[in-house]
Amino acid sequence: MNFHYPNGKRYNPKQTESIKKGKNVTYSNRGMTLEEDLNETNKYYLINNIAVIHKKPTPVQIVHVDYPQRSAAVIKEAYFKQPSTTDYNGVYKGKYIDFEAKETRYKTSFPLKNFHEHQIHHMKNVLKHGGICFVILRFSSTDEVYFLKAEHLLEFWERMANGGRKSITKDEIEKFGHYVPIGFRPRIDYIKIIDYVYSLT
Repeated sequence: MNFHYPNGKRYNPKQTESIKKGKNVTYSNRGMTLEEDLNETNKYYLINNIAVIHKKPTPVQIVHVDYPQRSAAVIKEAYFKQPSTTDYNGVYKGKYIDFEAKETRYKTSFPLKNFHEHQIHHMKNVLKHGGICFVILRFSSTDEVYFLKAEHLLEFWERMANGGRKSITKDEIEKFGHYVPIGFRPRIDYIKIIDYVYSLT
């Protein structure tokens, strides 16, 4: 079966598997991607009755199906569609939680091109309706993770739209965001940051 990303590039399951096995990754993050770390964190929250937060499934468009039998269908070709919202959502202490997670190899800035117009629009709507919305940013070269409220991201996005710089500097992230230390269980304890930032303790 052939799967393709929105840019047309073919999905390679062997490449994904090698990443999971820790090939070509540093030991500092135990071979875990940001997504894997967050999924483990959310699993910990769920098991310990702290919060219910899940990664949204990536929508798939099926383009070719074979029917070898009347009772069975085999998908031969499909494409990963561009998600229309953010990566994660759920509920914590009666509050709607919605966030996006991104990584960069840059050391001194975070490119705004990592975000998409539809995601920015979605974040605005979440904030408009009183939800808690933010982004989790990881500098993969140093394995540093930061929590940045969507309100600040939207300001930097607006600056870019008005002709300003196309990235957020590391200094700005340190100033307006919150450093999230890497732990064991949970791996990325962003709930602790939510408690502090939104006074939910």
